[in-house]
Amino acid sequence: MHTSNKYTGRSIWLAAAFLLTALSGCGAVGTPADIGTVTVPPTVVGTAPATGAVGVGNNSKVAATFSEAMNGATIIPANFTVNDTGGPVAGAVSYDAASKTATFTPVGVLAVGAVTATLTTGVTNLAGIAMTNNYAWSFTASAIADVTAPTVVAPTNPASGSTGFALDRSVSASFSEDLDAATVNTTTFTLSSIAGGAVAGTVSYSNKVATFNPAAILVAGRLYTARLTTGVTDLATNPMAASYQWNFTTGTAVGLAAVNLGTSGNYAILAETLLSRTATAGTAITGHIAISPAAATFIQGFSLTLDPTGCFSAPTPASLVTGKVFAADYNTNGCPTPANLTTAVGDMMTAYLDAKGRTIPDFTALNGGNISGLTLVPGLYKWPTGVSINTDVTLAGGPNDVWIFQIAGDITQASATRVVLAGGALPKNIFWQVEGPTGVAIGTTAHFEGVVLAAKAITVNTGATVNGRLLSQTAVTLDGNAVTQPAP
Repeated sequence: MHTSNKYTGRSIWLAAAFLLTALSGCGAVGTPADIGTVTVPPTVVGTAPATGAVGVGNNSKVAATFSEAMNGATIIPANFTVNDTGGPVAGAVSYDAASKTATFTPVGVLAVGAVTATLTTGVTNLAGIAMTNNYAWSFTASAIADVTAPTVVAPTNPASGSTGFALDRSVSASFSEDLDAATVNTTTFTLSSIAGGAVAGTVSYSNKVATFNPAAILVAGRLYTARLTTGVTDLATNPMAASYQWNFTTGTAVGLAAVNLGTSGNYAILAETLLSRTATAGTAITGHIAISPAAATFIQGFSLTLDPTGCFSAPTPASLVTGKVFAADYNTNGCPTPANLTTAVGDMMTAYLDAKGRTIPDFTALNGGNISGLTLVPGLYKWPTGVSINTDVTLAGGPNDVWIFQIAGDITQASATRVVLAGGALPKNIFWQVEGPTGVAIGTTAHFEGVVLAAKAITVNTGATVNGRLLSQTAVTLDGNAVTQPAP
């Protein structure tokens, strides 16, 4: 599935240029003074057991991974509770800073049936910023204990025996079940070479994927060995039955650079013709929203009140948008808003063409456009058709890895499905370039991750949530949705 020697046609002298682009490409190149910045609250990006899981061993721990480093002093029993059919569960709470994971360890076994875990807004990040709302999820415990050892699920990234691996990419492995994040660390997951010895780096874990992130780019043309030891355990403390290792050889160049959004990256939502909201409860946008060249009258369903400066507006209720609302006709008192938005729309088109113009795809027409149930490694994907997501799809990689999806058709995501990030992957590094005649349709109560660059409309149906940015050359339509711009 993965092509070998895929980067060998790219010269290594481009590495510095690629890295510089990547550093600047994750978001905006600068924020005009009148726009201001928006504080993004921490969110839960993964849970174990997963929401809706059934048959969970009654000896399992319960864990949640956050989008950023948290204040461990706030990860306490009062703020992290578990209830089973017998009521509140007694247990200890811990926080692993390396994986940004909070873990609840029950004193005894869980009762058979529904179990609900809750993290409250008493939990904060290192800056003292709390989650916007309590976070709760449920799963079903079985009557028996989990005694099965976790195993590595092939293929790894890179695959065993592969060649041409990009010099700046992370190394990852997927597991058969949820792990105890605290046991996935630089002692239990190592990378080394005969020629250079141990590789320095950090280790992250989320959603059944362990990722080793090298501290520096790897050496070209070198054989490396990745190793996971029996110190890795699952949530029921079962260790791997044996250590697991695999070899791969690097190529001569770095991997994909992120798409530079320019000033369009200053907005959680940017549309050209229409930005509408159906009057349904649940709308909560974190980040600025804007429309251009259309006027403010084409921002519908937000009950806007113009600020005294005349440069931006605010919705009623204010909770609809944590940020500012901008439109092309906010031009009183010499406001730079129209010029800023003209630049942002131009930058959006530049970013769209950049994503569309990337060459040498790692995957072409993968699975005929049906990515349901797949685990996608970092890389450039190209489809001459549309893309459908009918069951959960996982993007597994590290915090520096990049995904670019070139889609000639539309994206259709079914209701109640999820785009899941694993191993430390970040939504700011995921780019969906969509050229289809209809655009993007995110299903009811679905969850989507990444930056959407759409030639046509983006429709987010009732109760769906998005971690990313919605950038459309036509319209964005919302219906009771939480849209959260990525952290820098």
